[in-house]
Amino acid sequence: MKPPASASWKAPLKFRMPTAENLVPIRLDIEVDGQRYKDSFTWNPYDPDSEVVMFAKRTVKDLKLAPGFIPQIVQSIQSQLADFRSYEGQDMYAGDKIVPIKLDLRVNHTVIRDQFLWDLNNFESDPEEFSRTLCKDLGIEDPEVGPAIAFAIREQLYEIAIQNVTSARENRINKKGRRGAEHFPLSKAGGAALDLMKLFNFRSSVVRKRKEWDYYKPILDLLSNEDVDALEAKEERSGR
Repeated sequence: MKPPASASWKAPLKFRMPTAENLVPIRLDIEVDGQRYKDSFTWNPYDPDSEVVMFAKRTVKDLKLAPGFIPQIVQSIQSQLADFRSYEGQDMYAGDKIVPIKLDLRVNHTVIRDQFLWDLNNFESDPEEFSRTLCKDLGIEDPEVGPAIAFAIREQLYEIAIQNVTSARENRINKKGRRGAEHFPLSKAGGAALDLMKLFNFRSSVVRKRKEWDYYKPILDLLSNEDVDALEAKEERSGR
């Protein structure tokens, strides 16, 4: 019989993203000879290095970037993949852990802000499916918004997974001094959210706490061309 998720604290998991697909969030921000290339996407960490090189060459060709971008793109992607792989095989404790995920994004003319809770023990969760559903519910038509939301979720989950590896390391040290150190108790609010998931048999990792539905409901703004120009000018001045 498969043990319940609430018992998962008794034994560590091996490091991986708490999602159905174990994809790595990659961010690029590269400048060569006055040209700047910024992008964000997910990558399969098990793809061969040749795929990275092919991606860099294709990107430079499609965007008409200087040839000097190729080695920079390759190096940046490989470095981020190496960081991810450095955690593989290490213990990761999640426990009954419900964490808040926050969105504060601008994609073209669309600004979206949202907050919800995510179950780290659901390894069948799908940020892309969640983002598609959210965009459909909010009537968002820009096809770039959904992938940006999914990426933001994956990026936050990646940081949390790394923190859980660190917690596991500290556990091994603390365990010498006291038994049961591997248990991470839920906060009162997190426990209530987990109970809500179990009550309704949630297959999704996402839940909004009932008392916060009004306060944390998604906020959607559509910007004018003038607003976008002003924001982009401000970002350019700040070097973002």
